[in-house]
Order: sequence, then C-alpha cells, then structure tokens
Amino acid sequence: TTPWDNYLVAQEIWWYGPDRIVGTIGHVPLEEYLFFVLQPLLTGLFLYQYLGRSSVSPKPSSSRVAWGGTAVFGALTAVGMLLLLSGGPQARYLALILAWAPPILAGMWLYDGETLWALRSTVTITTGLPTLYLWVADAIAIWAGIWTISPDYTVGVSAFGLPLEEATFFLFTNLLVVQGVLLLLYGSHKAVIP
Repeated sequence: TTPWDNYLVAQEIWWYGPDRIVGTIGHVPLEEYLFFVLQPLLTGLFLYQYLGRSSVSPKPSSSRVAWGGTAVFGALTAVGMLLLLSGGPQARYLALILAWAPPILAGMWLYDGETLWALRSTVTITTGLPTLYLWVADAIAIWAGIWTISPDYTVGVSAFGLPLEEATFFLFTNLLVVQGVLLLLYGSHKAVIP
C-alpha cells in the first residue's frame, strides 16, 4: 500500500491540505500510515467479535466455486489493466484500484475459494458493515475538506459525496482483511493440494 499511495499522491490523484496533516513520509501523510494500521484492526476486530458470537463451521463445497471467484476477480484485474493501458485520465484512479487489489483477491479464491464460499455469509456481514462505516467516514472527511480527490482522475460517479473509486477501495481492502483472516483460521487449502 505504501508505494501505491505514494504514487497516487505524487500524481495528484488525491491530496491533503498542508494545514490538515502533521507531516509526511515520502508523499503520504503520517495520518494515512496510521490508517494503514487502523483499518485492518477495525475490520479484523469486528470479524473476531462476529466469529465469537456465531457458530461458524465451513463445509466443503465444489472446487468450481474457487474457480468462479478467481474468474470474477481475474476479470476485474483485466478491466483495471485495460483501463490503465487504454483509458483516459478520468479512469486512472479506478484502474489503479482494479489493477492492485483484485489480483490478490483472485489468488485467495484460487488458494481456497471453497472455504470462502462456505463462509460467504460471514464474509458479507464482516466486510459489509465496516465498509459502510468507512464509506460514511470518508464521505464526511471529503465534505469537510480534510482531503481531496482530483475530479480529473475519477469517473465522476459518486453517492453522497463519496466517489465510486473510494467506495471500491474500501470494499476491496476490507475483503482483503476478512478473507485473509478467514483463510488463516479456516483454510483447508483444498484448492492447491491435489
């Protein structure tokens, strides 16, 4: 995330006002580095709280679901790469998100999509609620002028002041956290062991 964020700020895809930050490391504000730690903690602790209150026991499913999840995230990666190569500047932020996170998510599904599919209800709830919270918090931060996303590098679609790119970013990063922890805890690795 650090090189990716530094690139985004250096390219002025997004930025903070100098009066809104304590300092920077590279191009990225210190507060953003703190967020790199806080988001996985927020989402991970929410997941652990949910797991402690529910009975979760994944049941094996067909390996076709692993290939299906891999194909979905692989297709999103391909869209990101196509947008990077042939899209205009207005698609750059979305393209960079799609070229960065979906390949990792595709790898998770290839590794053990059976377990992720068996835990799809857990994935949906524990990804969805923290994502909704971060969408609201980010929309407020943008509205308050804490940080700015360049309209030149976004597709121009937003809901309640939250650009599509930011909504996509939070969804994917929370999926990375939730799926990673679930694979660590419950992964059977059947997708990679013959």
